[in-house]
Amino acid sequence: MKKEIQVGIVQLAIDADVQHNRARLAQQIEHCAAQGAQLVVLQELHDSLYFCQTEHTEMFDYAHPIPGEATEFYAAVAKRLHIVLLTSLFEKRAPGLYHNTAVVFDSDGSIAGKYRKMHIPDDPAYYEKFYFTPGDLGFQPIETSVGKLGVLVCWDQWYPEAARLMAMNGADLLIYPTAIGWESSDSAEEKERQRSAWQIAQRAHAVSNGLPVIAINRVGVEADPSGATKGIRFWGTSFVAGPQGEILAQASDSEEETMIVSVSLERSEQVRRIWPFFRDRRIDAYGDIVKRYGNN
Repeated sequence: MKKEIQVGIVQLAIDADVQHNRARLAQQIEHCAAQGAQLVVLQELHDSLYFCQTEHTEMFDYAHPIPGEATEFYAAVAKRLHIVLLTSLFEKRAPGLYHNTAVVFDSDGSIAGKYRKMHIPDDPAYYEKFYFTPGDLGFQPIETSVGKLGVLVCWDQWYPEAARLMAMNGADLLIYPTAIGWESSDSAEEKERQRSAWQIAQRAHAVSNGLPVIAINRVGVEADPSGATKGIRFWGTSFVAGPQGEILAQASDSEEETMIVSVSLERSEQVRRIWPFFRDRRIDAYGDIVKRYGNN
């Protein structure tokens, strides 16, 4: 495991042309690699528009088997640039069975592992339960040549249990590919509360687990095909936090941006020595955590 890694973050606006999106992503991944990135991370469902704003069966045509055509494309990019690459794909596992799946490629182009999104939202403009079956691979870090990646996806980022289990299973850092934004009818104050809460929650995962956190969000406005809303303005703000929750780098809330961030994996050891949360956990008293709610 490398003690310090250079991480490339690619925050893009996406359009309806999958091949065009892939070409732009490959260009930005190459740009990151040219600047020394050893790990490059992409946003959630980066190949296409965020199709979950509506419920239409034809959207399942965006899905691909893993391995398959989509993984061949990104595997070739990772191998050519000799980087570890984290992608976020719409997986067709079987007819009628689909997942929101992060796939990690090692620097030789092989699939190092995958993670299927565990927590699936169903809210206005985020109708993901129509498309995705909850993940069944658990919270297992993916071992790569740059370290063990605790990969989680978007809605997972609100759940401290998910981050904790990744940390307990030996993750060196937590990574959240994301697609989240504002609905136009919310007030400016409410919008800022939402974005602030999103970042605070993930920085808290960094603190309570003593691990760096990387969150990658898309940016730009995507229309609602149904016309029921004015679409989503994705708020970007991709960021990297250190193991005490400190912001190491943060992208724009409205513009495309590619960043290279140096992330220390060694520092987690030092932080956990001064803040020994794992030592002081009362595992003998946490049995009720598996209940839905209290004693009801």
